[in-house]
Amino acid sequence: MTLSRTTLLTSGLLFIGVYLLLACGLALPAAARAHRTHKAKAVVTASSYNVVLRGRASWYGREHQGMRTSSGERFNRFKYTCAHQTLPFGTRLRVTNAKTGKAVVVRVSDRGPFRHQRIIDLAEVAARPLGIISQGAADVVAQIVPATTPLGPATTPANLLAIQAADPNPTAAFATYELPSAADSALVAEALAVTAPAVVASPTPVALPTGPLLAARPDARFLVQAGTFADGQNAQAMRDRILALDPALAVELREEVLEGQALTRVLIGQLDSWLAAETVRRRLQAKGVAGLVRQLPGQPALAVNEAVAGPPAIP
Repeated sequence: MTLSRTTLLTSGLLFIGVYLLLACGLALPAAARAHRTHKAKAVVTASSYNVVLRGRASWYGREHQGMRTSSGERFNRFKYTCAHQTLPFGTRLRVTNAKTGKAVVVRVSDRGPFRHQRIIDLAEVAARPLGIISQGAADVVAQIVPATTPLGPATTPANLLAIQAADPNPTAAFATYELPSAADSALVAEALAVTAPAVVASPTPVALPTGPLLAARPDARFLVQAGTFADGQNAQAMRDRILALDPALAVELREEVLEGQALTRVLIGQLDSWLAAETVRRRLQAKGVAGLVRQLPGQPALAVNEAVAGPPAIP
């Protein structure tokens, strides 16, 4: 009798063990199959975004396939990349169609666009989910995201309404501005959702530099180069034109010798962030003065929360 009870107990334990092993063996492949067949969209929190670029986006594809981009890599219309005029290569942006809310995360690998006041050119695969292929261009908001953010289709920003409400100049063709904190954005969105249309206070604009020369602020890191001239008189004329547009800007003429040729650069700065420099550049561009954002040599790269790694240093 004792032997029979022991045998029954042992058999019961073995049965339970075999059942558990079978259950686990069946569950794990199912989970793996679900993981392989259902690709999740990139989910990023609103607190990751500090800098917002708003304007028109276009696209490019087959005709540029395999061509060398400004970063040196070859263009692939099936990769989530984009072209921007000044953002450092490798910067990741979440680009959202302002009307539909569709969003993708892309990486800057090229320079452009340089016409029609557009702020970004998307590779074909990135433009398709935003509906830009059929329209040719669309209104978007682009937000700088951490370098670890996955490329590809992304979730619609939960604070999209607050992002649009924070635009300091919504009637302009394009704008670059800093997004308020996540808590402030949530309050703005809640107020807009509950109340009737009302005036929303714009965030404090980026402070422009004042003072005589660039050397007055050794802690600054960025500037805007408005031109390089072989004729010093043309450089002086450009400086006078910029000061006529905005007397508060600190404009300097810097003489250099490059490969035996004397050149004069027109420099605006110094500015303490890429956002401040980009804001100045876009204001001047809107008034017909083209420029490039540059990072001063020997300066540390930007932290993720401040924006992204800085643009190329001045040679």
